[in-house]
Amino acid sequence: MSEEDWKINTKNLHQIQEVLYEVCGIHLTDTRQTMMQNRINILRKGSTCKSITSIDELLVLVKTNQQVRQTFINSFTTNKTDLFRESYHFSDMLNRTLLPLLRSNSNIKIFCSASSSGEEPYSIAATCLYAKSLYKSSSNIKIIATDIDTHMLELARKGEYILDPRLNKLPDWINIEQYFDITKKMSNGVLQLKVRNALKNLVTFQQLNLFNKSYPFSSGEFDMIFCRNVLIYFKPKDQESILTKLHNVLKIGGTLYLGHSEDILRLSPYFDRLGNKTFVKNSESLISIL
Repeated sequence: MSEEDWKINTKNLHQIQEVLYEVCGIHLTDTRQTMMQNRINILRKGSTCKSITSIDELLVLVKTNQQVRQTFINSFTTNKTDLFRESYHFSDMLNRTLLPLLRSNSNIKIFCSASSSGEEPYSIAATCLYAKSLYKSSSNIKIIATDIDTHMLELARKGEYILDPRLNKLPDWINIEQYFDITKKMSNGVLQLKVRNALKNLVTFQQLNLFNKSYPFSSGEFDMIFCRNVLIYFKPKDQESILTKLHNVLKIGGTLYLGHSEDILRLSPYFDRLGNKTFVKNSESLISIL
């Protein structure tokens, strides 16, 4: 095995792009070659790919070996997240979306479609529990949290995090020890946290590729959907396909939260815009945009 066999050239740059798109829909441009080389270098040193001798062999196995394929996908996913990231969405949940549901003691179901290492679904769960207590509700709450990256899902189920309150400001209402066990306090104020069962019991983690042709959910199943900072990794036509599927599993009057640099594109007629990338479904019809 030589280093040259693992160096990305123009030919296998395009092969990697094509295979990655084929297996999970992620679209990387030619300008991401350095990042791709770094990911390949890490991937080849892992236990799954130790016996593979070249990029060419790797790409063949990605198509024929499920374990290698999943390792390949895990290597190319980006997992940047924090507790209560883009906090205005959690304020909107607390003050608008949850209020009528909790006051009527309705059952609530939420879809977190790119859960990464779990900070987002646990932030959703904490907001729900606080609001449930605030509004003295008996609502049953269920959160389905999905990701394509199996390693991230393992981390999410563990629910162990490092929090620097100086860099990651939490909402004023949260009592951190009500939702997390503080397993260590460091001299610089940084905390090691472990999610408490009160939050874990609300969240079910499962693998899902948003690029799939269909999702294992019913029409109008969810009151809220979080799909934040993941659409940016797909081509515009695939973003619209994903948004269509999300629209179809969201209840009429339900809320879709997108990331700060994302939009609903041609689905604009089917949603009311509330600002801060918050959208309310206004159409009963199932739509199909290919």
